[in-house]
Amino acid sequence: MNRVKEIRKERGITQECLANMISISRKYLSMIEAQNATPSISIAINIGNALEVSIDKIFIDTKLDTPITYPKPMRYIDLFCGIGGFRYAAQSAFKKIGLSGKCVFSSDIDKYAQESYAANFSEVPAGDITKIDEKNIPDFDLLFGGFPCQAFSICGLQKGFADTTRGTLFFDIARIIKEKRPQAFVLENVKNLASHNNGNTLKTILHVLRDELGYHVDYHLLNALDFGLPQKRERIVIVGSQKPFEMNWAFNISSKKTLSDILEKNVARKYYASSDIVEKRKSMHCAKEYPSIWHENKSGNISSYPYSCALRAGASYNYLLVNGERRLTPREMLRLQGFPDNFKIVVSDAQIRKQAGNAIPVDMIAAVIERFLPLAF
Repeated sequence: MNRVKEIRKERGITQECLANMISISRKYLSMIEAQNATPSISIAINIGNALEVSIDKIFIDTKLDTPITYPKPMRYIDLFCGIGGFRYAAQSAFKKIGLSGKCVFSSDIDKYAQESYAANFSEVPAGDITKIDEKNIPDFDLLFGGFPCQAFSICGLQKGFADTTRGTLFFDIARIIKEKRPQAFVLENVKNLASHNNGNTLKTILHVLRDELGYHVDYHLLNALDFGLPQKRERIVIVGSQKPFEMNWAFNISSKKTLSDILEKNVARKYYASSDIVEKRKSMHCAKEYPSIWHENKSGNISSYPYSCALRAGASYNYLLVNGERRLTPREMLRLQGFPDNFKIVVSDAQIRKQAGNAIPVDMIAAVIERFLPLAF
């Protein structure tokens, strides 16, 4: 298989432009991209040079009959761990695959997230990852990280990730991968990563992972709604392995939760909006579904759905209202993200609201890990 089309689009290059750059017809390039033609070595090299990607990351053989060999246990690290979404996802995926797993290192700078993580995993995450020497992190097989998105310097990819990503938190992931050489990683970020800094942020991330660190990499935009959670939450997931792989991003999830499964029956009065807010919302909108989550956008327009719009850590207090009347409870927000009901809430409502808004959709990431690991090991 080849990833010419995928990487060409990452680079923002048209099919016609790439064909001209390597002196072949657009029709022939189209056949290559459709997997209907195998280019000569010289043309493959020209494609790699034009796309600034080594050809072994563009043209890969995933049909090699190599056995799957999992470490026992699967050692992993949990970077930017928040309240442990990746850890819950890993536990779920490992159980389905039949693996034993061991988290050997976790890190998050937020002291309240550390409190929640410690209460639920009996382990206090290390603090600021930028202050931690990668050499002091235990050896591991698998890296998880839902890192914050920041603009990168794009003043020349040839300078290397230390120049193009220093000062961003992705740099810390890159330096740890470079030092420890794990077999695989799973990263998560917001949908806007693809357009952030005019697309240069994602371009730099993929370049560093593929060409500077030498991993085979794939990524996809996924929605928590498609993984059985009643929340429209779109996230880019990046997976990488030292072993060539072909990831199938089409998931068929048969068991799906509804709002009725998520919502609590008896809710304290403090979660209800004021009568003025409720009356104003209901004068502006009439829901077609019950139960529903009413969403107010930045322009003040009201819409409602039989699912929640994405939880956001920094949003206004009343931007999401159940049936136009009350805010979500902490337990409901955690359920929307796929956290189990035995998750211990040990911080204030304001902090758990922030933590749930920053968390990953557990069910979605669990499905990715379960699909990816047999390809990566």
